[in-house]
Amino acid sequence: MAHTPFTQRAFEDAVRRMFEDEVPFNAALGLRIASFDPDRPRLAFAMRPDLVGNYALGILHGGVVSAVLDVMAGFAIMVRLAHDKPEETLEAQLGRFRKLGTIDLRIDYLRPGRGAHFLAAASVLRLGSKVASVRMELENESGELVATGAASFIVG
Repeated sequence: MAHTPFTQRAFEDAVRRMFEDEVPFNAALGLRIASFDPDRPRLAFAMRPDLVGNYALGILHGGVVSAVLDVMAGFAIMVRLAHDKPEETLEAQLGRFRKLGTIDLRIDYLRPGRGAHFLAAASVLRLGSKVASVRMELENESGELVATGAASFIVG
């Protein structure tokens, strides 16, 4: 099997396909990649009836908020690793995805998840050889901060 050299475009195309189409949980949440910015990547999703937790108020389920921020942290690490290691092949970059795992997750729910569209963003605070630390945020289309989070991931 030939190894594909890493290019940003090839990485983004492969990650978008894998992330949005091949990971069933991401598809269930309706997650779409909004930015591959290595300093602050972003994911977007639309409110849907099956994501509602409080049917009387029509707000996001807390588990959706937590899950989105967890996924956001992993995505931020993938983007940062690709940015920091451009000499690796595309296969090596994508192989890192299988090694990522959440080892600690904290979510602070700041206000009800009201809105039609949501945007998650994250910043990698520390990327070590074994563990990464990430800070995440979720806001609605009005820029209202719904939740923040902090996570630690095993990276290899």
